[in-house]
Amino acid sequence: MRVLSSVLRLASLPLALALASEAQADEPAQLIDSINSYRSQPQKCDKQVSLELPPLVSDPRLVLPATGSVDLRSALAQANYPMVSVQAITLNGPQDAQAAMKAVQESFCQVVLAPQFIDIGVSQQGRDWRIVLARPLLAGKLGDWQAEGQKLLTMINSARSQQRQCGGQTFAATTPLAWNAVLAGVAESHTRAMANQNFLDHVDRDGRTPGDRAELAGYAGQVNGEIIAAGQDTPRKVVDGWLASPGHCANLMNPQFSELGAAYAVDPKSDAGIYWTAMFGAP
Repeated sequence: MRVLSSVLRLASLPLALALASEAQADEPAQLIDSINSYRSQPQKCDKQVSLELPPLVSDPRLVLPATGSVDLRSALAQANYPMVSVQAITLNGPQDAQAAMKAVQESFCQVVLAPQFIDIGVSQQGRDWRIVLARPLLAGKLGDWQAEGQKLLTMINSARSQQRQCGGQTFAATTPLAWNAVLAGVAESHTRAMANQNFLDHVDRDGRTPGDRAELAGYAGQVNGEIIAAGQDTPRKVVDGWLASPGHCANLMNPQFSELGAAYAVDPKSDAGIYWTAMFGAP
């Protein structure tokens, strides 16, 4: 019996090590989930309140060694990641994703809440972590703003045609939206302003809200709403990001809306490179 007991103990060691290794391997993914959950709600950071942001996309090319010095630009070039901007966070001490997230919130909220970043990679070695956030070169071949706005309309209507869970809220399938040229013009004007003036906000630099802009343009609708995005270079990426964000998703599925106008604008000198606006209304 003692021999059998000894064999069982020896056999359990590799299993325990495997389970520990698997648990540690899950920690980077858990940290990415936590960062995306954090971005999905307005957050107070450095005395400012951030917008609700779409989730970052996990990209294996951004998973760099957790320890040692790393030349980010050369490392991403070797990984064939066509980078425009990149920033890394290094942590030493957190034993798990929960502790790492606490450190990120306390010391690096501005980095993880920066709207220009699109992709993320996280690595962990023991208590060392490296979080890499980056924005790639624009790769999408886009038509004019009205053509791409119409594509957004088609994709949004496809999403509205199905029951959908937006965070903790369930939305029934609802009616399609119709294109509205006035709202489209409002969307294009605001998107161009965001690109040229390098900001991402529903309130423009003159202090006007979406409702103000719609009213000034002569839109007579009783209900209006707006969702915006930055960095994504195709309508598909934009809509997928909105659907993955509870607040954006709820706006997109709102049955009170019946009309839409949408646009994009590009300015290579801006932080995000490309900006999008969708204006919702009801006559």
